[in-house]
Amino acid sequence: MEISFSLLDGNQAATSADEFCGLYAEVYADPPYGWGADRVAFFGRRLAVQCRQPGFVLVQARNGDYLVGYAFGLPLRSSTDWWRGLTVPLSAEITTEYSGRSFALAELLVRAPWRRQRIGETLHDQIIAGRPEERAVAAILPTAGPAQSAFKTWGWRKLARKHDPGPGSPVLDVIVRDLSAGSG
Repeated sequence: MEISFSLLDGNQAATSADEFCGLYAEVYADPPYGWGADRVAFFGRRLAVQCRQPGFVLVQARNGDYLVGYAFGLPLRSSTDWWRGLTVPLSAEITTEYSGRSFALAELLVRAPWRRQRIGETLHDQIIAGRPEERAVAAILPTAGPAQSAFKTWGWRKLARKHDPGPGSPVLDVIVRDLSAGSG
């Protein structure tokens, strides 16, 4: 197995958006997700917008030309709506955003046959390596056991829960990881 990893900016990622949407549809069709066409279409629209945002970055994993997985994210802006939909309020000390505060890890996924080979871990490590922000934030399904375990192993901790925007609006765990110097 020869897996190569490469970092793409928003313009580069946009050229392969259909391929990324296809993998999203494949991965999230299975339990615990079971997301349908409406959710995939919402993802495609969201990806198109996010690719144009300053600081957007995507790490892809490929076996030759075959897309195995990817992770992407972007810095949160002070005007972000990322903290909307919380099931319980958090203090402004936690939710206030400013330049350099938070990097949102929006997606991290790997095709089923390629899981448990540390590809997800490598995608994770590469997407946050050298980030200048103070912290990373993400949102994952409470019922996604393997993802929950992986993120906990990688140093993330749960802050709260929130409703995800878009069709189906599942409740997600809001997680955070320190990115300051020395946090590894």
